[in-house]
Amino acid sequence: GLATAPVRGTQSFVGVMSAVWRRPSLAWLEIAWRWLVGVVALCVASVAFGSYGVGFGVDFIEVRSASVFQPMAAIASLRIVAEALWRYAGPMLRWLLPLAIVLWLGAAVLGRTVVLRRLDRTLQPRRFAMLVLGALRAGLLAVVWGLWVWGVGLAVRISITGPASRQVEPSVVLFCAMLIVGTLGLYVLWGAVSWPFFLAPLLAMQLGLGPGGALKAAFRSGAVRGKLIEINMVMNIVRIALIVLAMVFSASPLPFSSVETQTFLNCWWGGVGLVYLGMSDYFQVVRSAAYLSLWRAYDFPGSERSRGV
Repeated sequence: GLATAPVRGTQSFVGVMSAVWRRPSLAWLEIAWRWLVGVVALCVASVAFGSYGVGFGVDFIEVRSASVFQPMAAIASLRIVAEALWRYAGPMLRWLLPLAIVLWLGAAVLGRTVVLRRLDRTLQPRRFAMLVLGALRAGLLAVVWGLWVWGVGLAVRISITGPASRQVEPSVVLFCAMLIVGTLGLYVLWGAVSWPFFLAPLLAMQLGLGPGGALKAAFRSGAVRGKLIEINMVMNIVRIALIVLAMVFSASPLPFSSVETQTFLNCWWGGVGLVYLGMSDYFQVVRSAAYLSLWRAYDFPGSERSRGV
């Protein structure tokens, strides 16, 4: 079966991908619940933005004309637009963001339960445990994003604003290098520390555990820990590859922009974005299938109950 085939690290990762690909209903269910949340959130946001009048009085012309050859002017333009957007959107975001987070966590509990039960019928619904573990994982992700934003600000100060204050030429190359290295470093950090929060919900459903027990079981999986981290690293590489491919396909019509309409370009970019999101959701299912297969390939306490033998 899909979830019971022994998987040893990333050597059989392609086999897990193929197994999930042969069951397209798994990916479509994952896409359905994620995109449904996105559509609802976008509808609520559009109504809220219209009610608060966001966008009026915000001038994006300077941002469109910003150039990397004038980094100080570009940063000043971005700061002006960001302050204007926050002035209009701040009151609305104070209630919209918490609402979106609650909506996402609730939908994730129901959606992931359906997908994982479709993946393996022996898994038990553990909605409260998945809600708590999902909130913990979201909090950890928010910390990583906060580190990324702080790192971008640090790179700007070191490579652009700092040299400019000393009457030295800013270095855009240094800024890009710091941004790339810092982003890749955070990808590695996320892959190294987030694996228990991907494994714990599966163990909660597999072994009938609460959130605390599932986390303890995840941290005690010493024999398979390195292989789970490998899968997380591979998933990060896949995500980077998908982003690069999306950028390449998004830029492919630009040489023909003189004979193409803006409507065509908007449709093309929207289609590329949807394909990227769909493939990203597919690999989320692959990660869960690989984690289950790895766990069942080893003899952990209580794992016999979940093998169906």
